[in-house]
Amino acid sequence: MRTSPLLAIVGETASGKSSMAMALAKRFNGELICADSWTVYKGFDIGTAKPSSEDQRRVRHHLLDVAEPEQGFSAVLFQKLAREVIADIEARNKLPILVGGTGLYIDSVIFSYEFLPPPSPQLRAELNALSLDEVVERANRLGLDLTSIDARNKRRVIRLIENNGQLPGKGPLRENTLILAIDTDRENLKERIAARVDAMLAAGLEDEVRQLSEKYGWNVEPMKGISYSEWQPYFAGVHDLEQTKQRIIKDTLDLAKRQRTWFKRNKAINYLCNTDEAVELTTTFLNKS
Repeated sequence: MRTSPLLAIVGETASGKSSMAMALAKRFNGELICADSWTVYKGFDIGTAKPSSEDQRRVRHHLLDVAEPEQGFSAVLFQKLAREVIADIEARNKLPILVGGTGLYIDSVIFSYEFLPPPSPQLRAELNALSLDEVVERANRLGLDLTSIDARNKRRVIRLIENNGQLPGKGPLRENTLILAIDTDRENLKERIAARVDAMLAAGLEDEVRQLSEKYGWNVEPMKGISYSEWQPYFAGVHDLEQTKQRIIKDTLDLAKRQRTWFKRNKAINYLCNTDEAVELTTTFLNKS
């Protein structure tokens, strides 16, 4: 029996993935599975550029707001939930569309990752007691390659140390899967990121971060993410608003660079310039499925 079709739209933050995914979902009777390690958290909306309520009404989105900030989330859990959602979408004769910039989440599904066994509780407790800078320093001392993960995510750095640099087992690309990405010029991407940060500020990002920091403090996982962690010096009176804005832009650009590096390893990705090209390629793909 042939594997049902799956569409994946990947790439850097602010590259236009979500807009393309929305257009394709409406055109091909699809539903979106959000592969983003920050939009999984409840209450973290503006700073994660979570799809708007209107977009969610127009096209069904899955795996948003599925994690409590105090509990954290993992690629293992994402893979499990994503597989369940894909099966459900397929059962309703719709097209599952995996969309996001978290490479590990995407690849865990399309390459059927086999994750490594749980770590030693003692080592986990020891590493959890350290700051992000301390665990990164420890990983560097051990000679581990941090380019394979999001080094701003303490949980990911800890897992890298626990597994002594080993990554999950990776299978062949899932059958009947089409992977698309937008080929974005770096200067244009920088402008898009700056515009997105301006839009977040206009939408009330400062108030959102203030409320979340008062509710959760700064140590829960999503408060360490981009667009949130940069505000701690601001609320402490160390940085002004413009400095905070520029830090968010820089950190987002650094993230985009890491995402670009991750996805460039996948030679199955089709890089496109616009949605019209995506529609044409998807039409051909589905006609062969």
